[in-house]
Amino acid sequence: MEYKESFEKLVNIMDDLRAQCPWDKKQTIKTLRQMTIEETYELADAITAEDWNGIKEELGDIMLHIVFYARIASEQSRFTLNDVLKTICDKLIVRHPHIYGNVKVHDEEDVKKNWEKIKLKEGKASVLSGVPVALPAVVKAARIQEKAKQVGFEWKQKEDVWLKVEEEIKELQQAVNNNNPKEVEEEFGDVLFSLVNYARFLNIDAENALEQTNKKFINRFKKMEAVAGADGKSLYNMSLEEMDAIWNIVKKENTEA
Repeated sequence: MEYKESFEKLVNIMDDLRAQCPWDKKQTIKTLRQMTIEETYELADAITAEDWNGIKEELGDIMLHIVFYARIASEQSRFTLNDVLKTICDKLIVRHPHIYGNVKVHDEEDVKKNWEKIKLKEGKASVLSGVPVALPAVVKAARIQEKAKQVGFEWKQKEDVWLKVEEEIKELQQAVNNNNPKEVEEEFGDVLFSLVNYARFLNIDAENALEQTNKKFINRFKKMEAVAGADGKSLYNMSLEEMDAIWNIVKKENTEA
């Protein structure tokens, strides 16, 4: 296999670094944790931008982290890299009985339902087990909803979901009118949760959609700063009306581009 030599080279390099590099020798699973999170977000950024060279590089960084964790585990006689590979291979075979068994499926929804049923048989206490606590809230909401869907707890059509969004918005407005901060926060969360649900019915990744808007805002805001600076002005000394006028010009240029 063409990747076998490259993978073995990475493992050998990791062994060298762990044995000889002062920095690599000091690392633990806890010191690596934050760096792994950062690498994952860098991969997410590259995916959002459809930067294939970036994706390639970030996948390599994450693969290095996987090998690093396995090396540390091996030193502590916890498990080996081979154990990691064997575990995921065994899991994939068990959870794809339509490929490695005689189970029949009609579409991807059947596959996902079988996946959740198998996880419950493996000892999971709930269909919602396995959703990481530390997931960003928007991503977590989508995962929770997707898992609940596997047992049939799902709206029938997107029109019904939108009616729920409107209902939650009305409840939020009522909470605002009541001037109850705790209630406002709760209802605002309900609005976000229902919008994430609506995004699923539109086949939209809510997290990615929001990130695209974040990037768009940053790009336009920086251009607004540049336009103001070219006129010898600072946003700090401009009125909202003046900034809004520049914003509209920048927005129009971006739309026409």
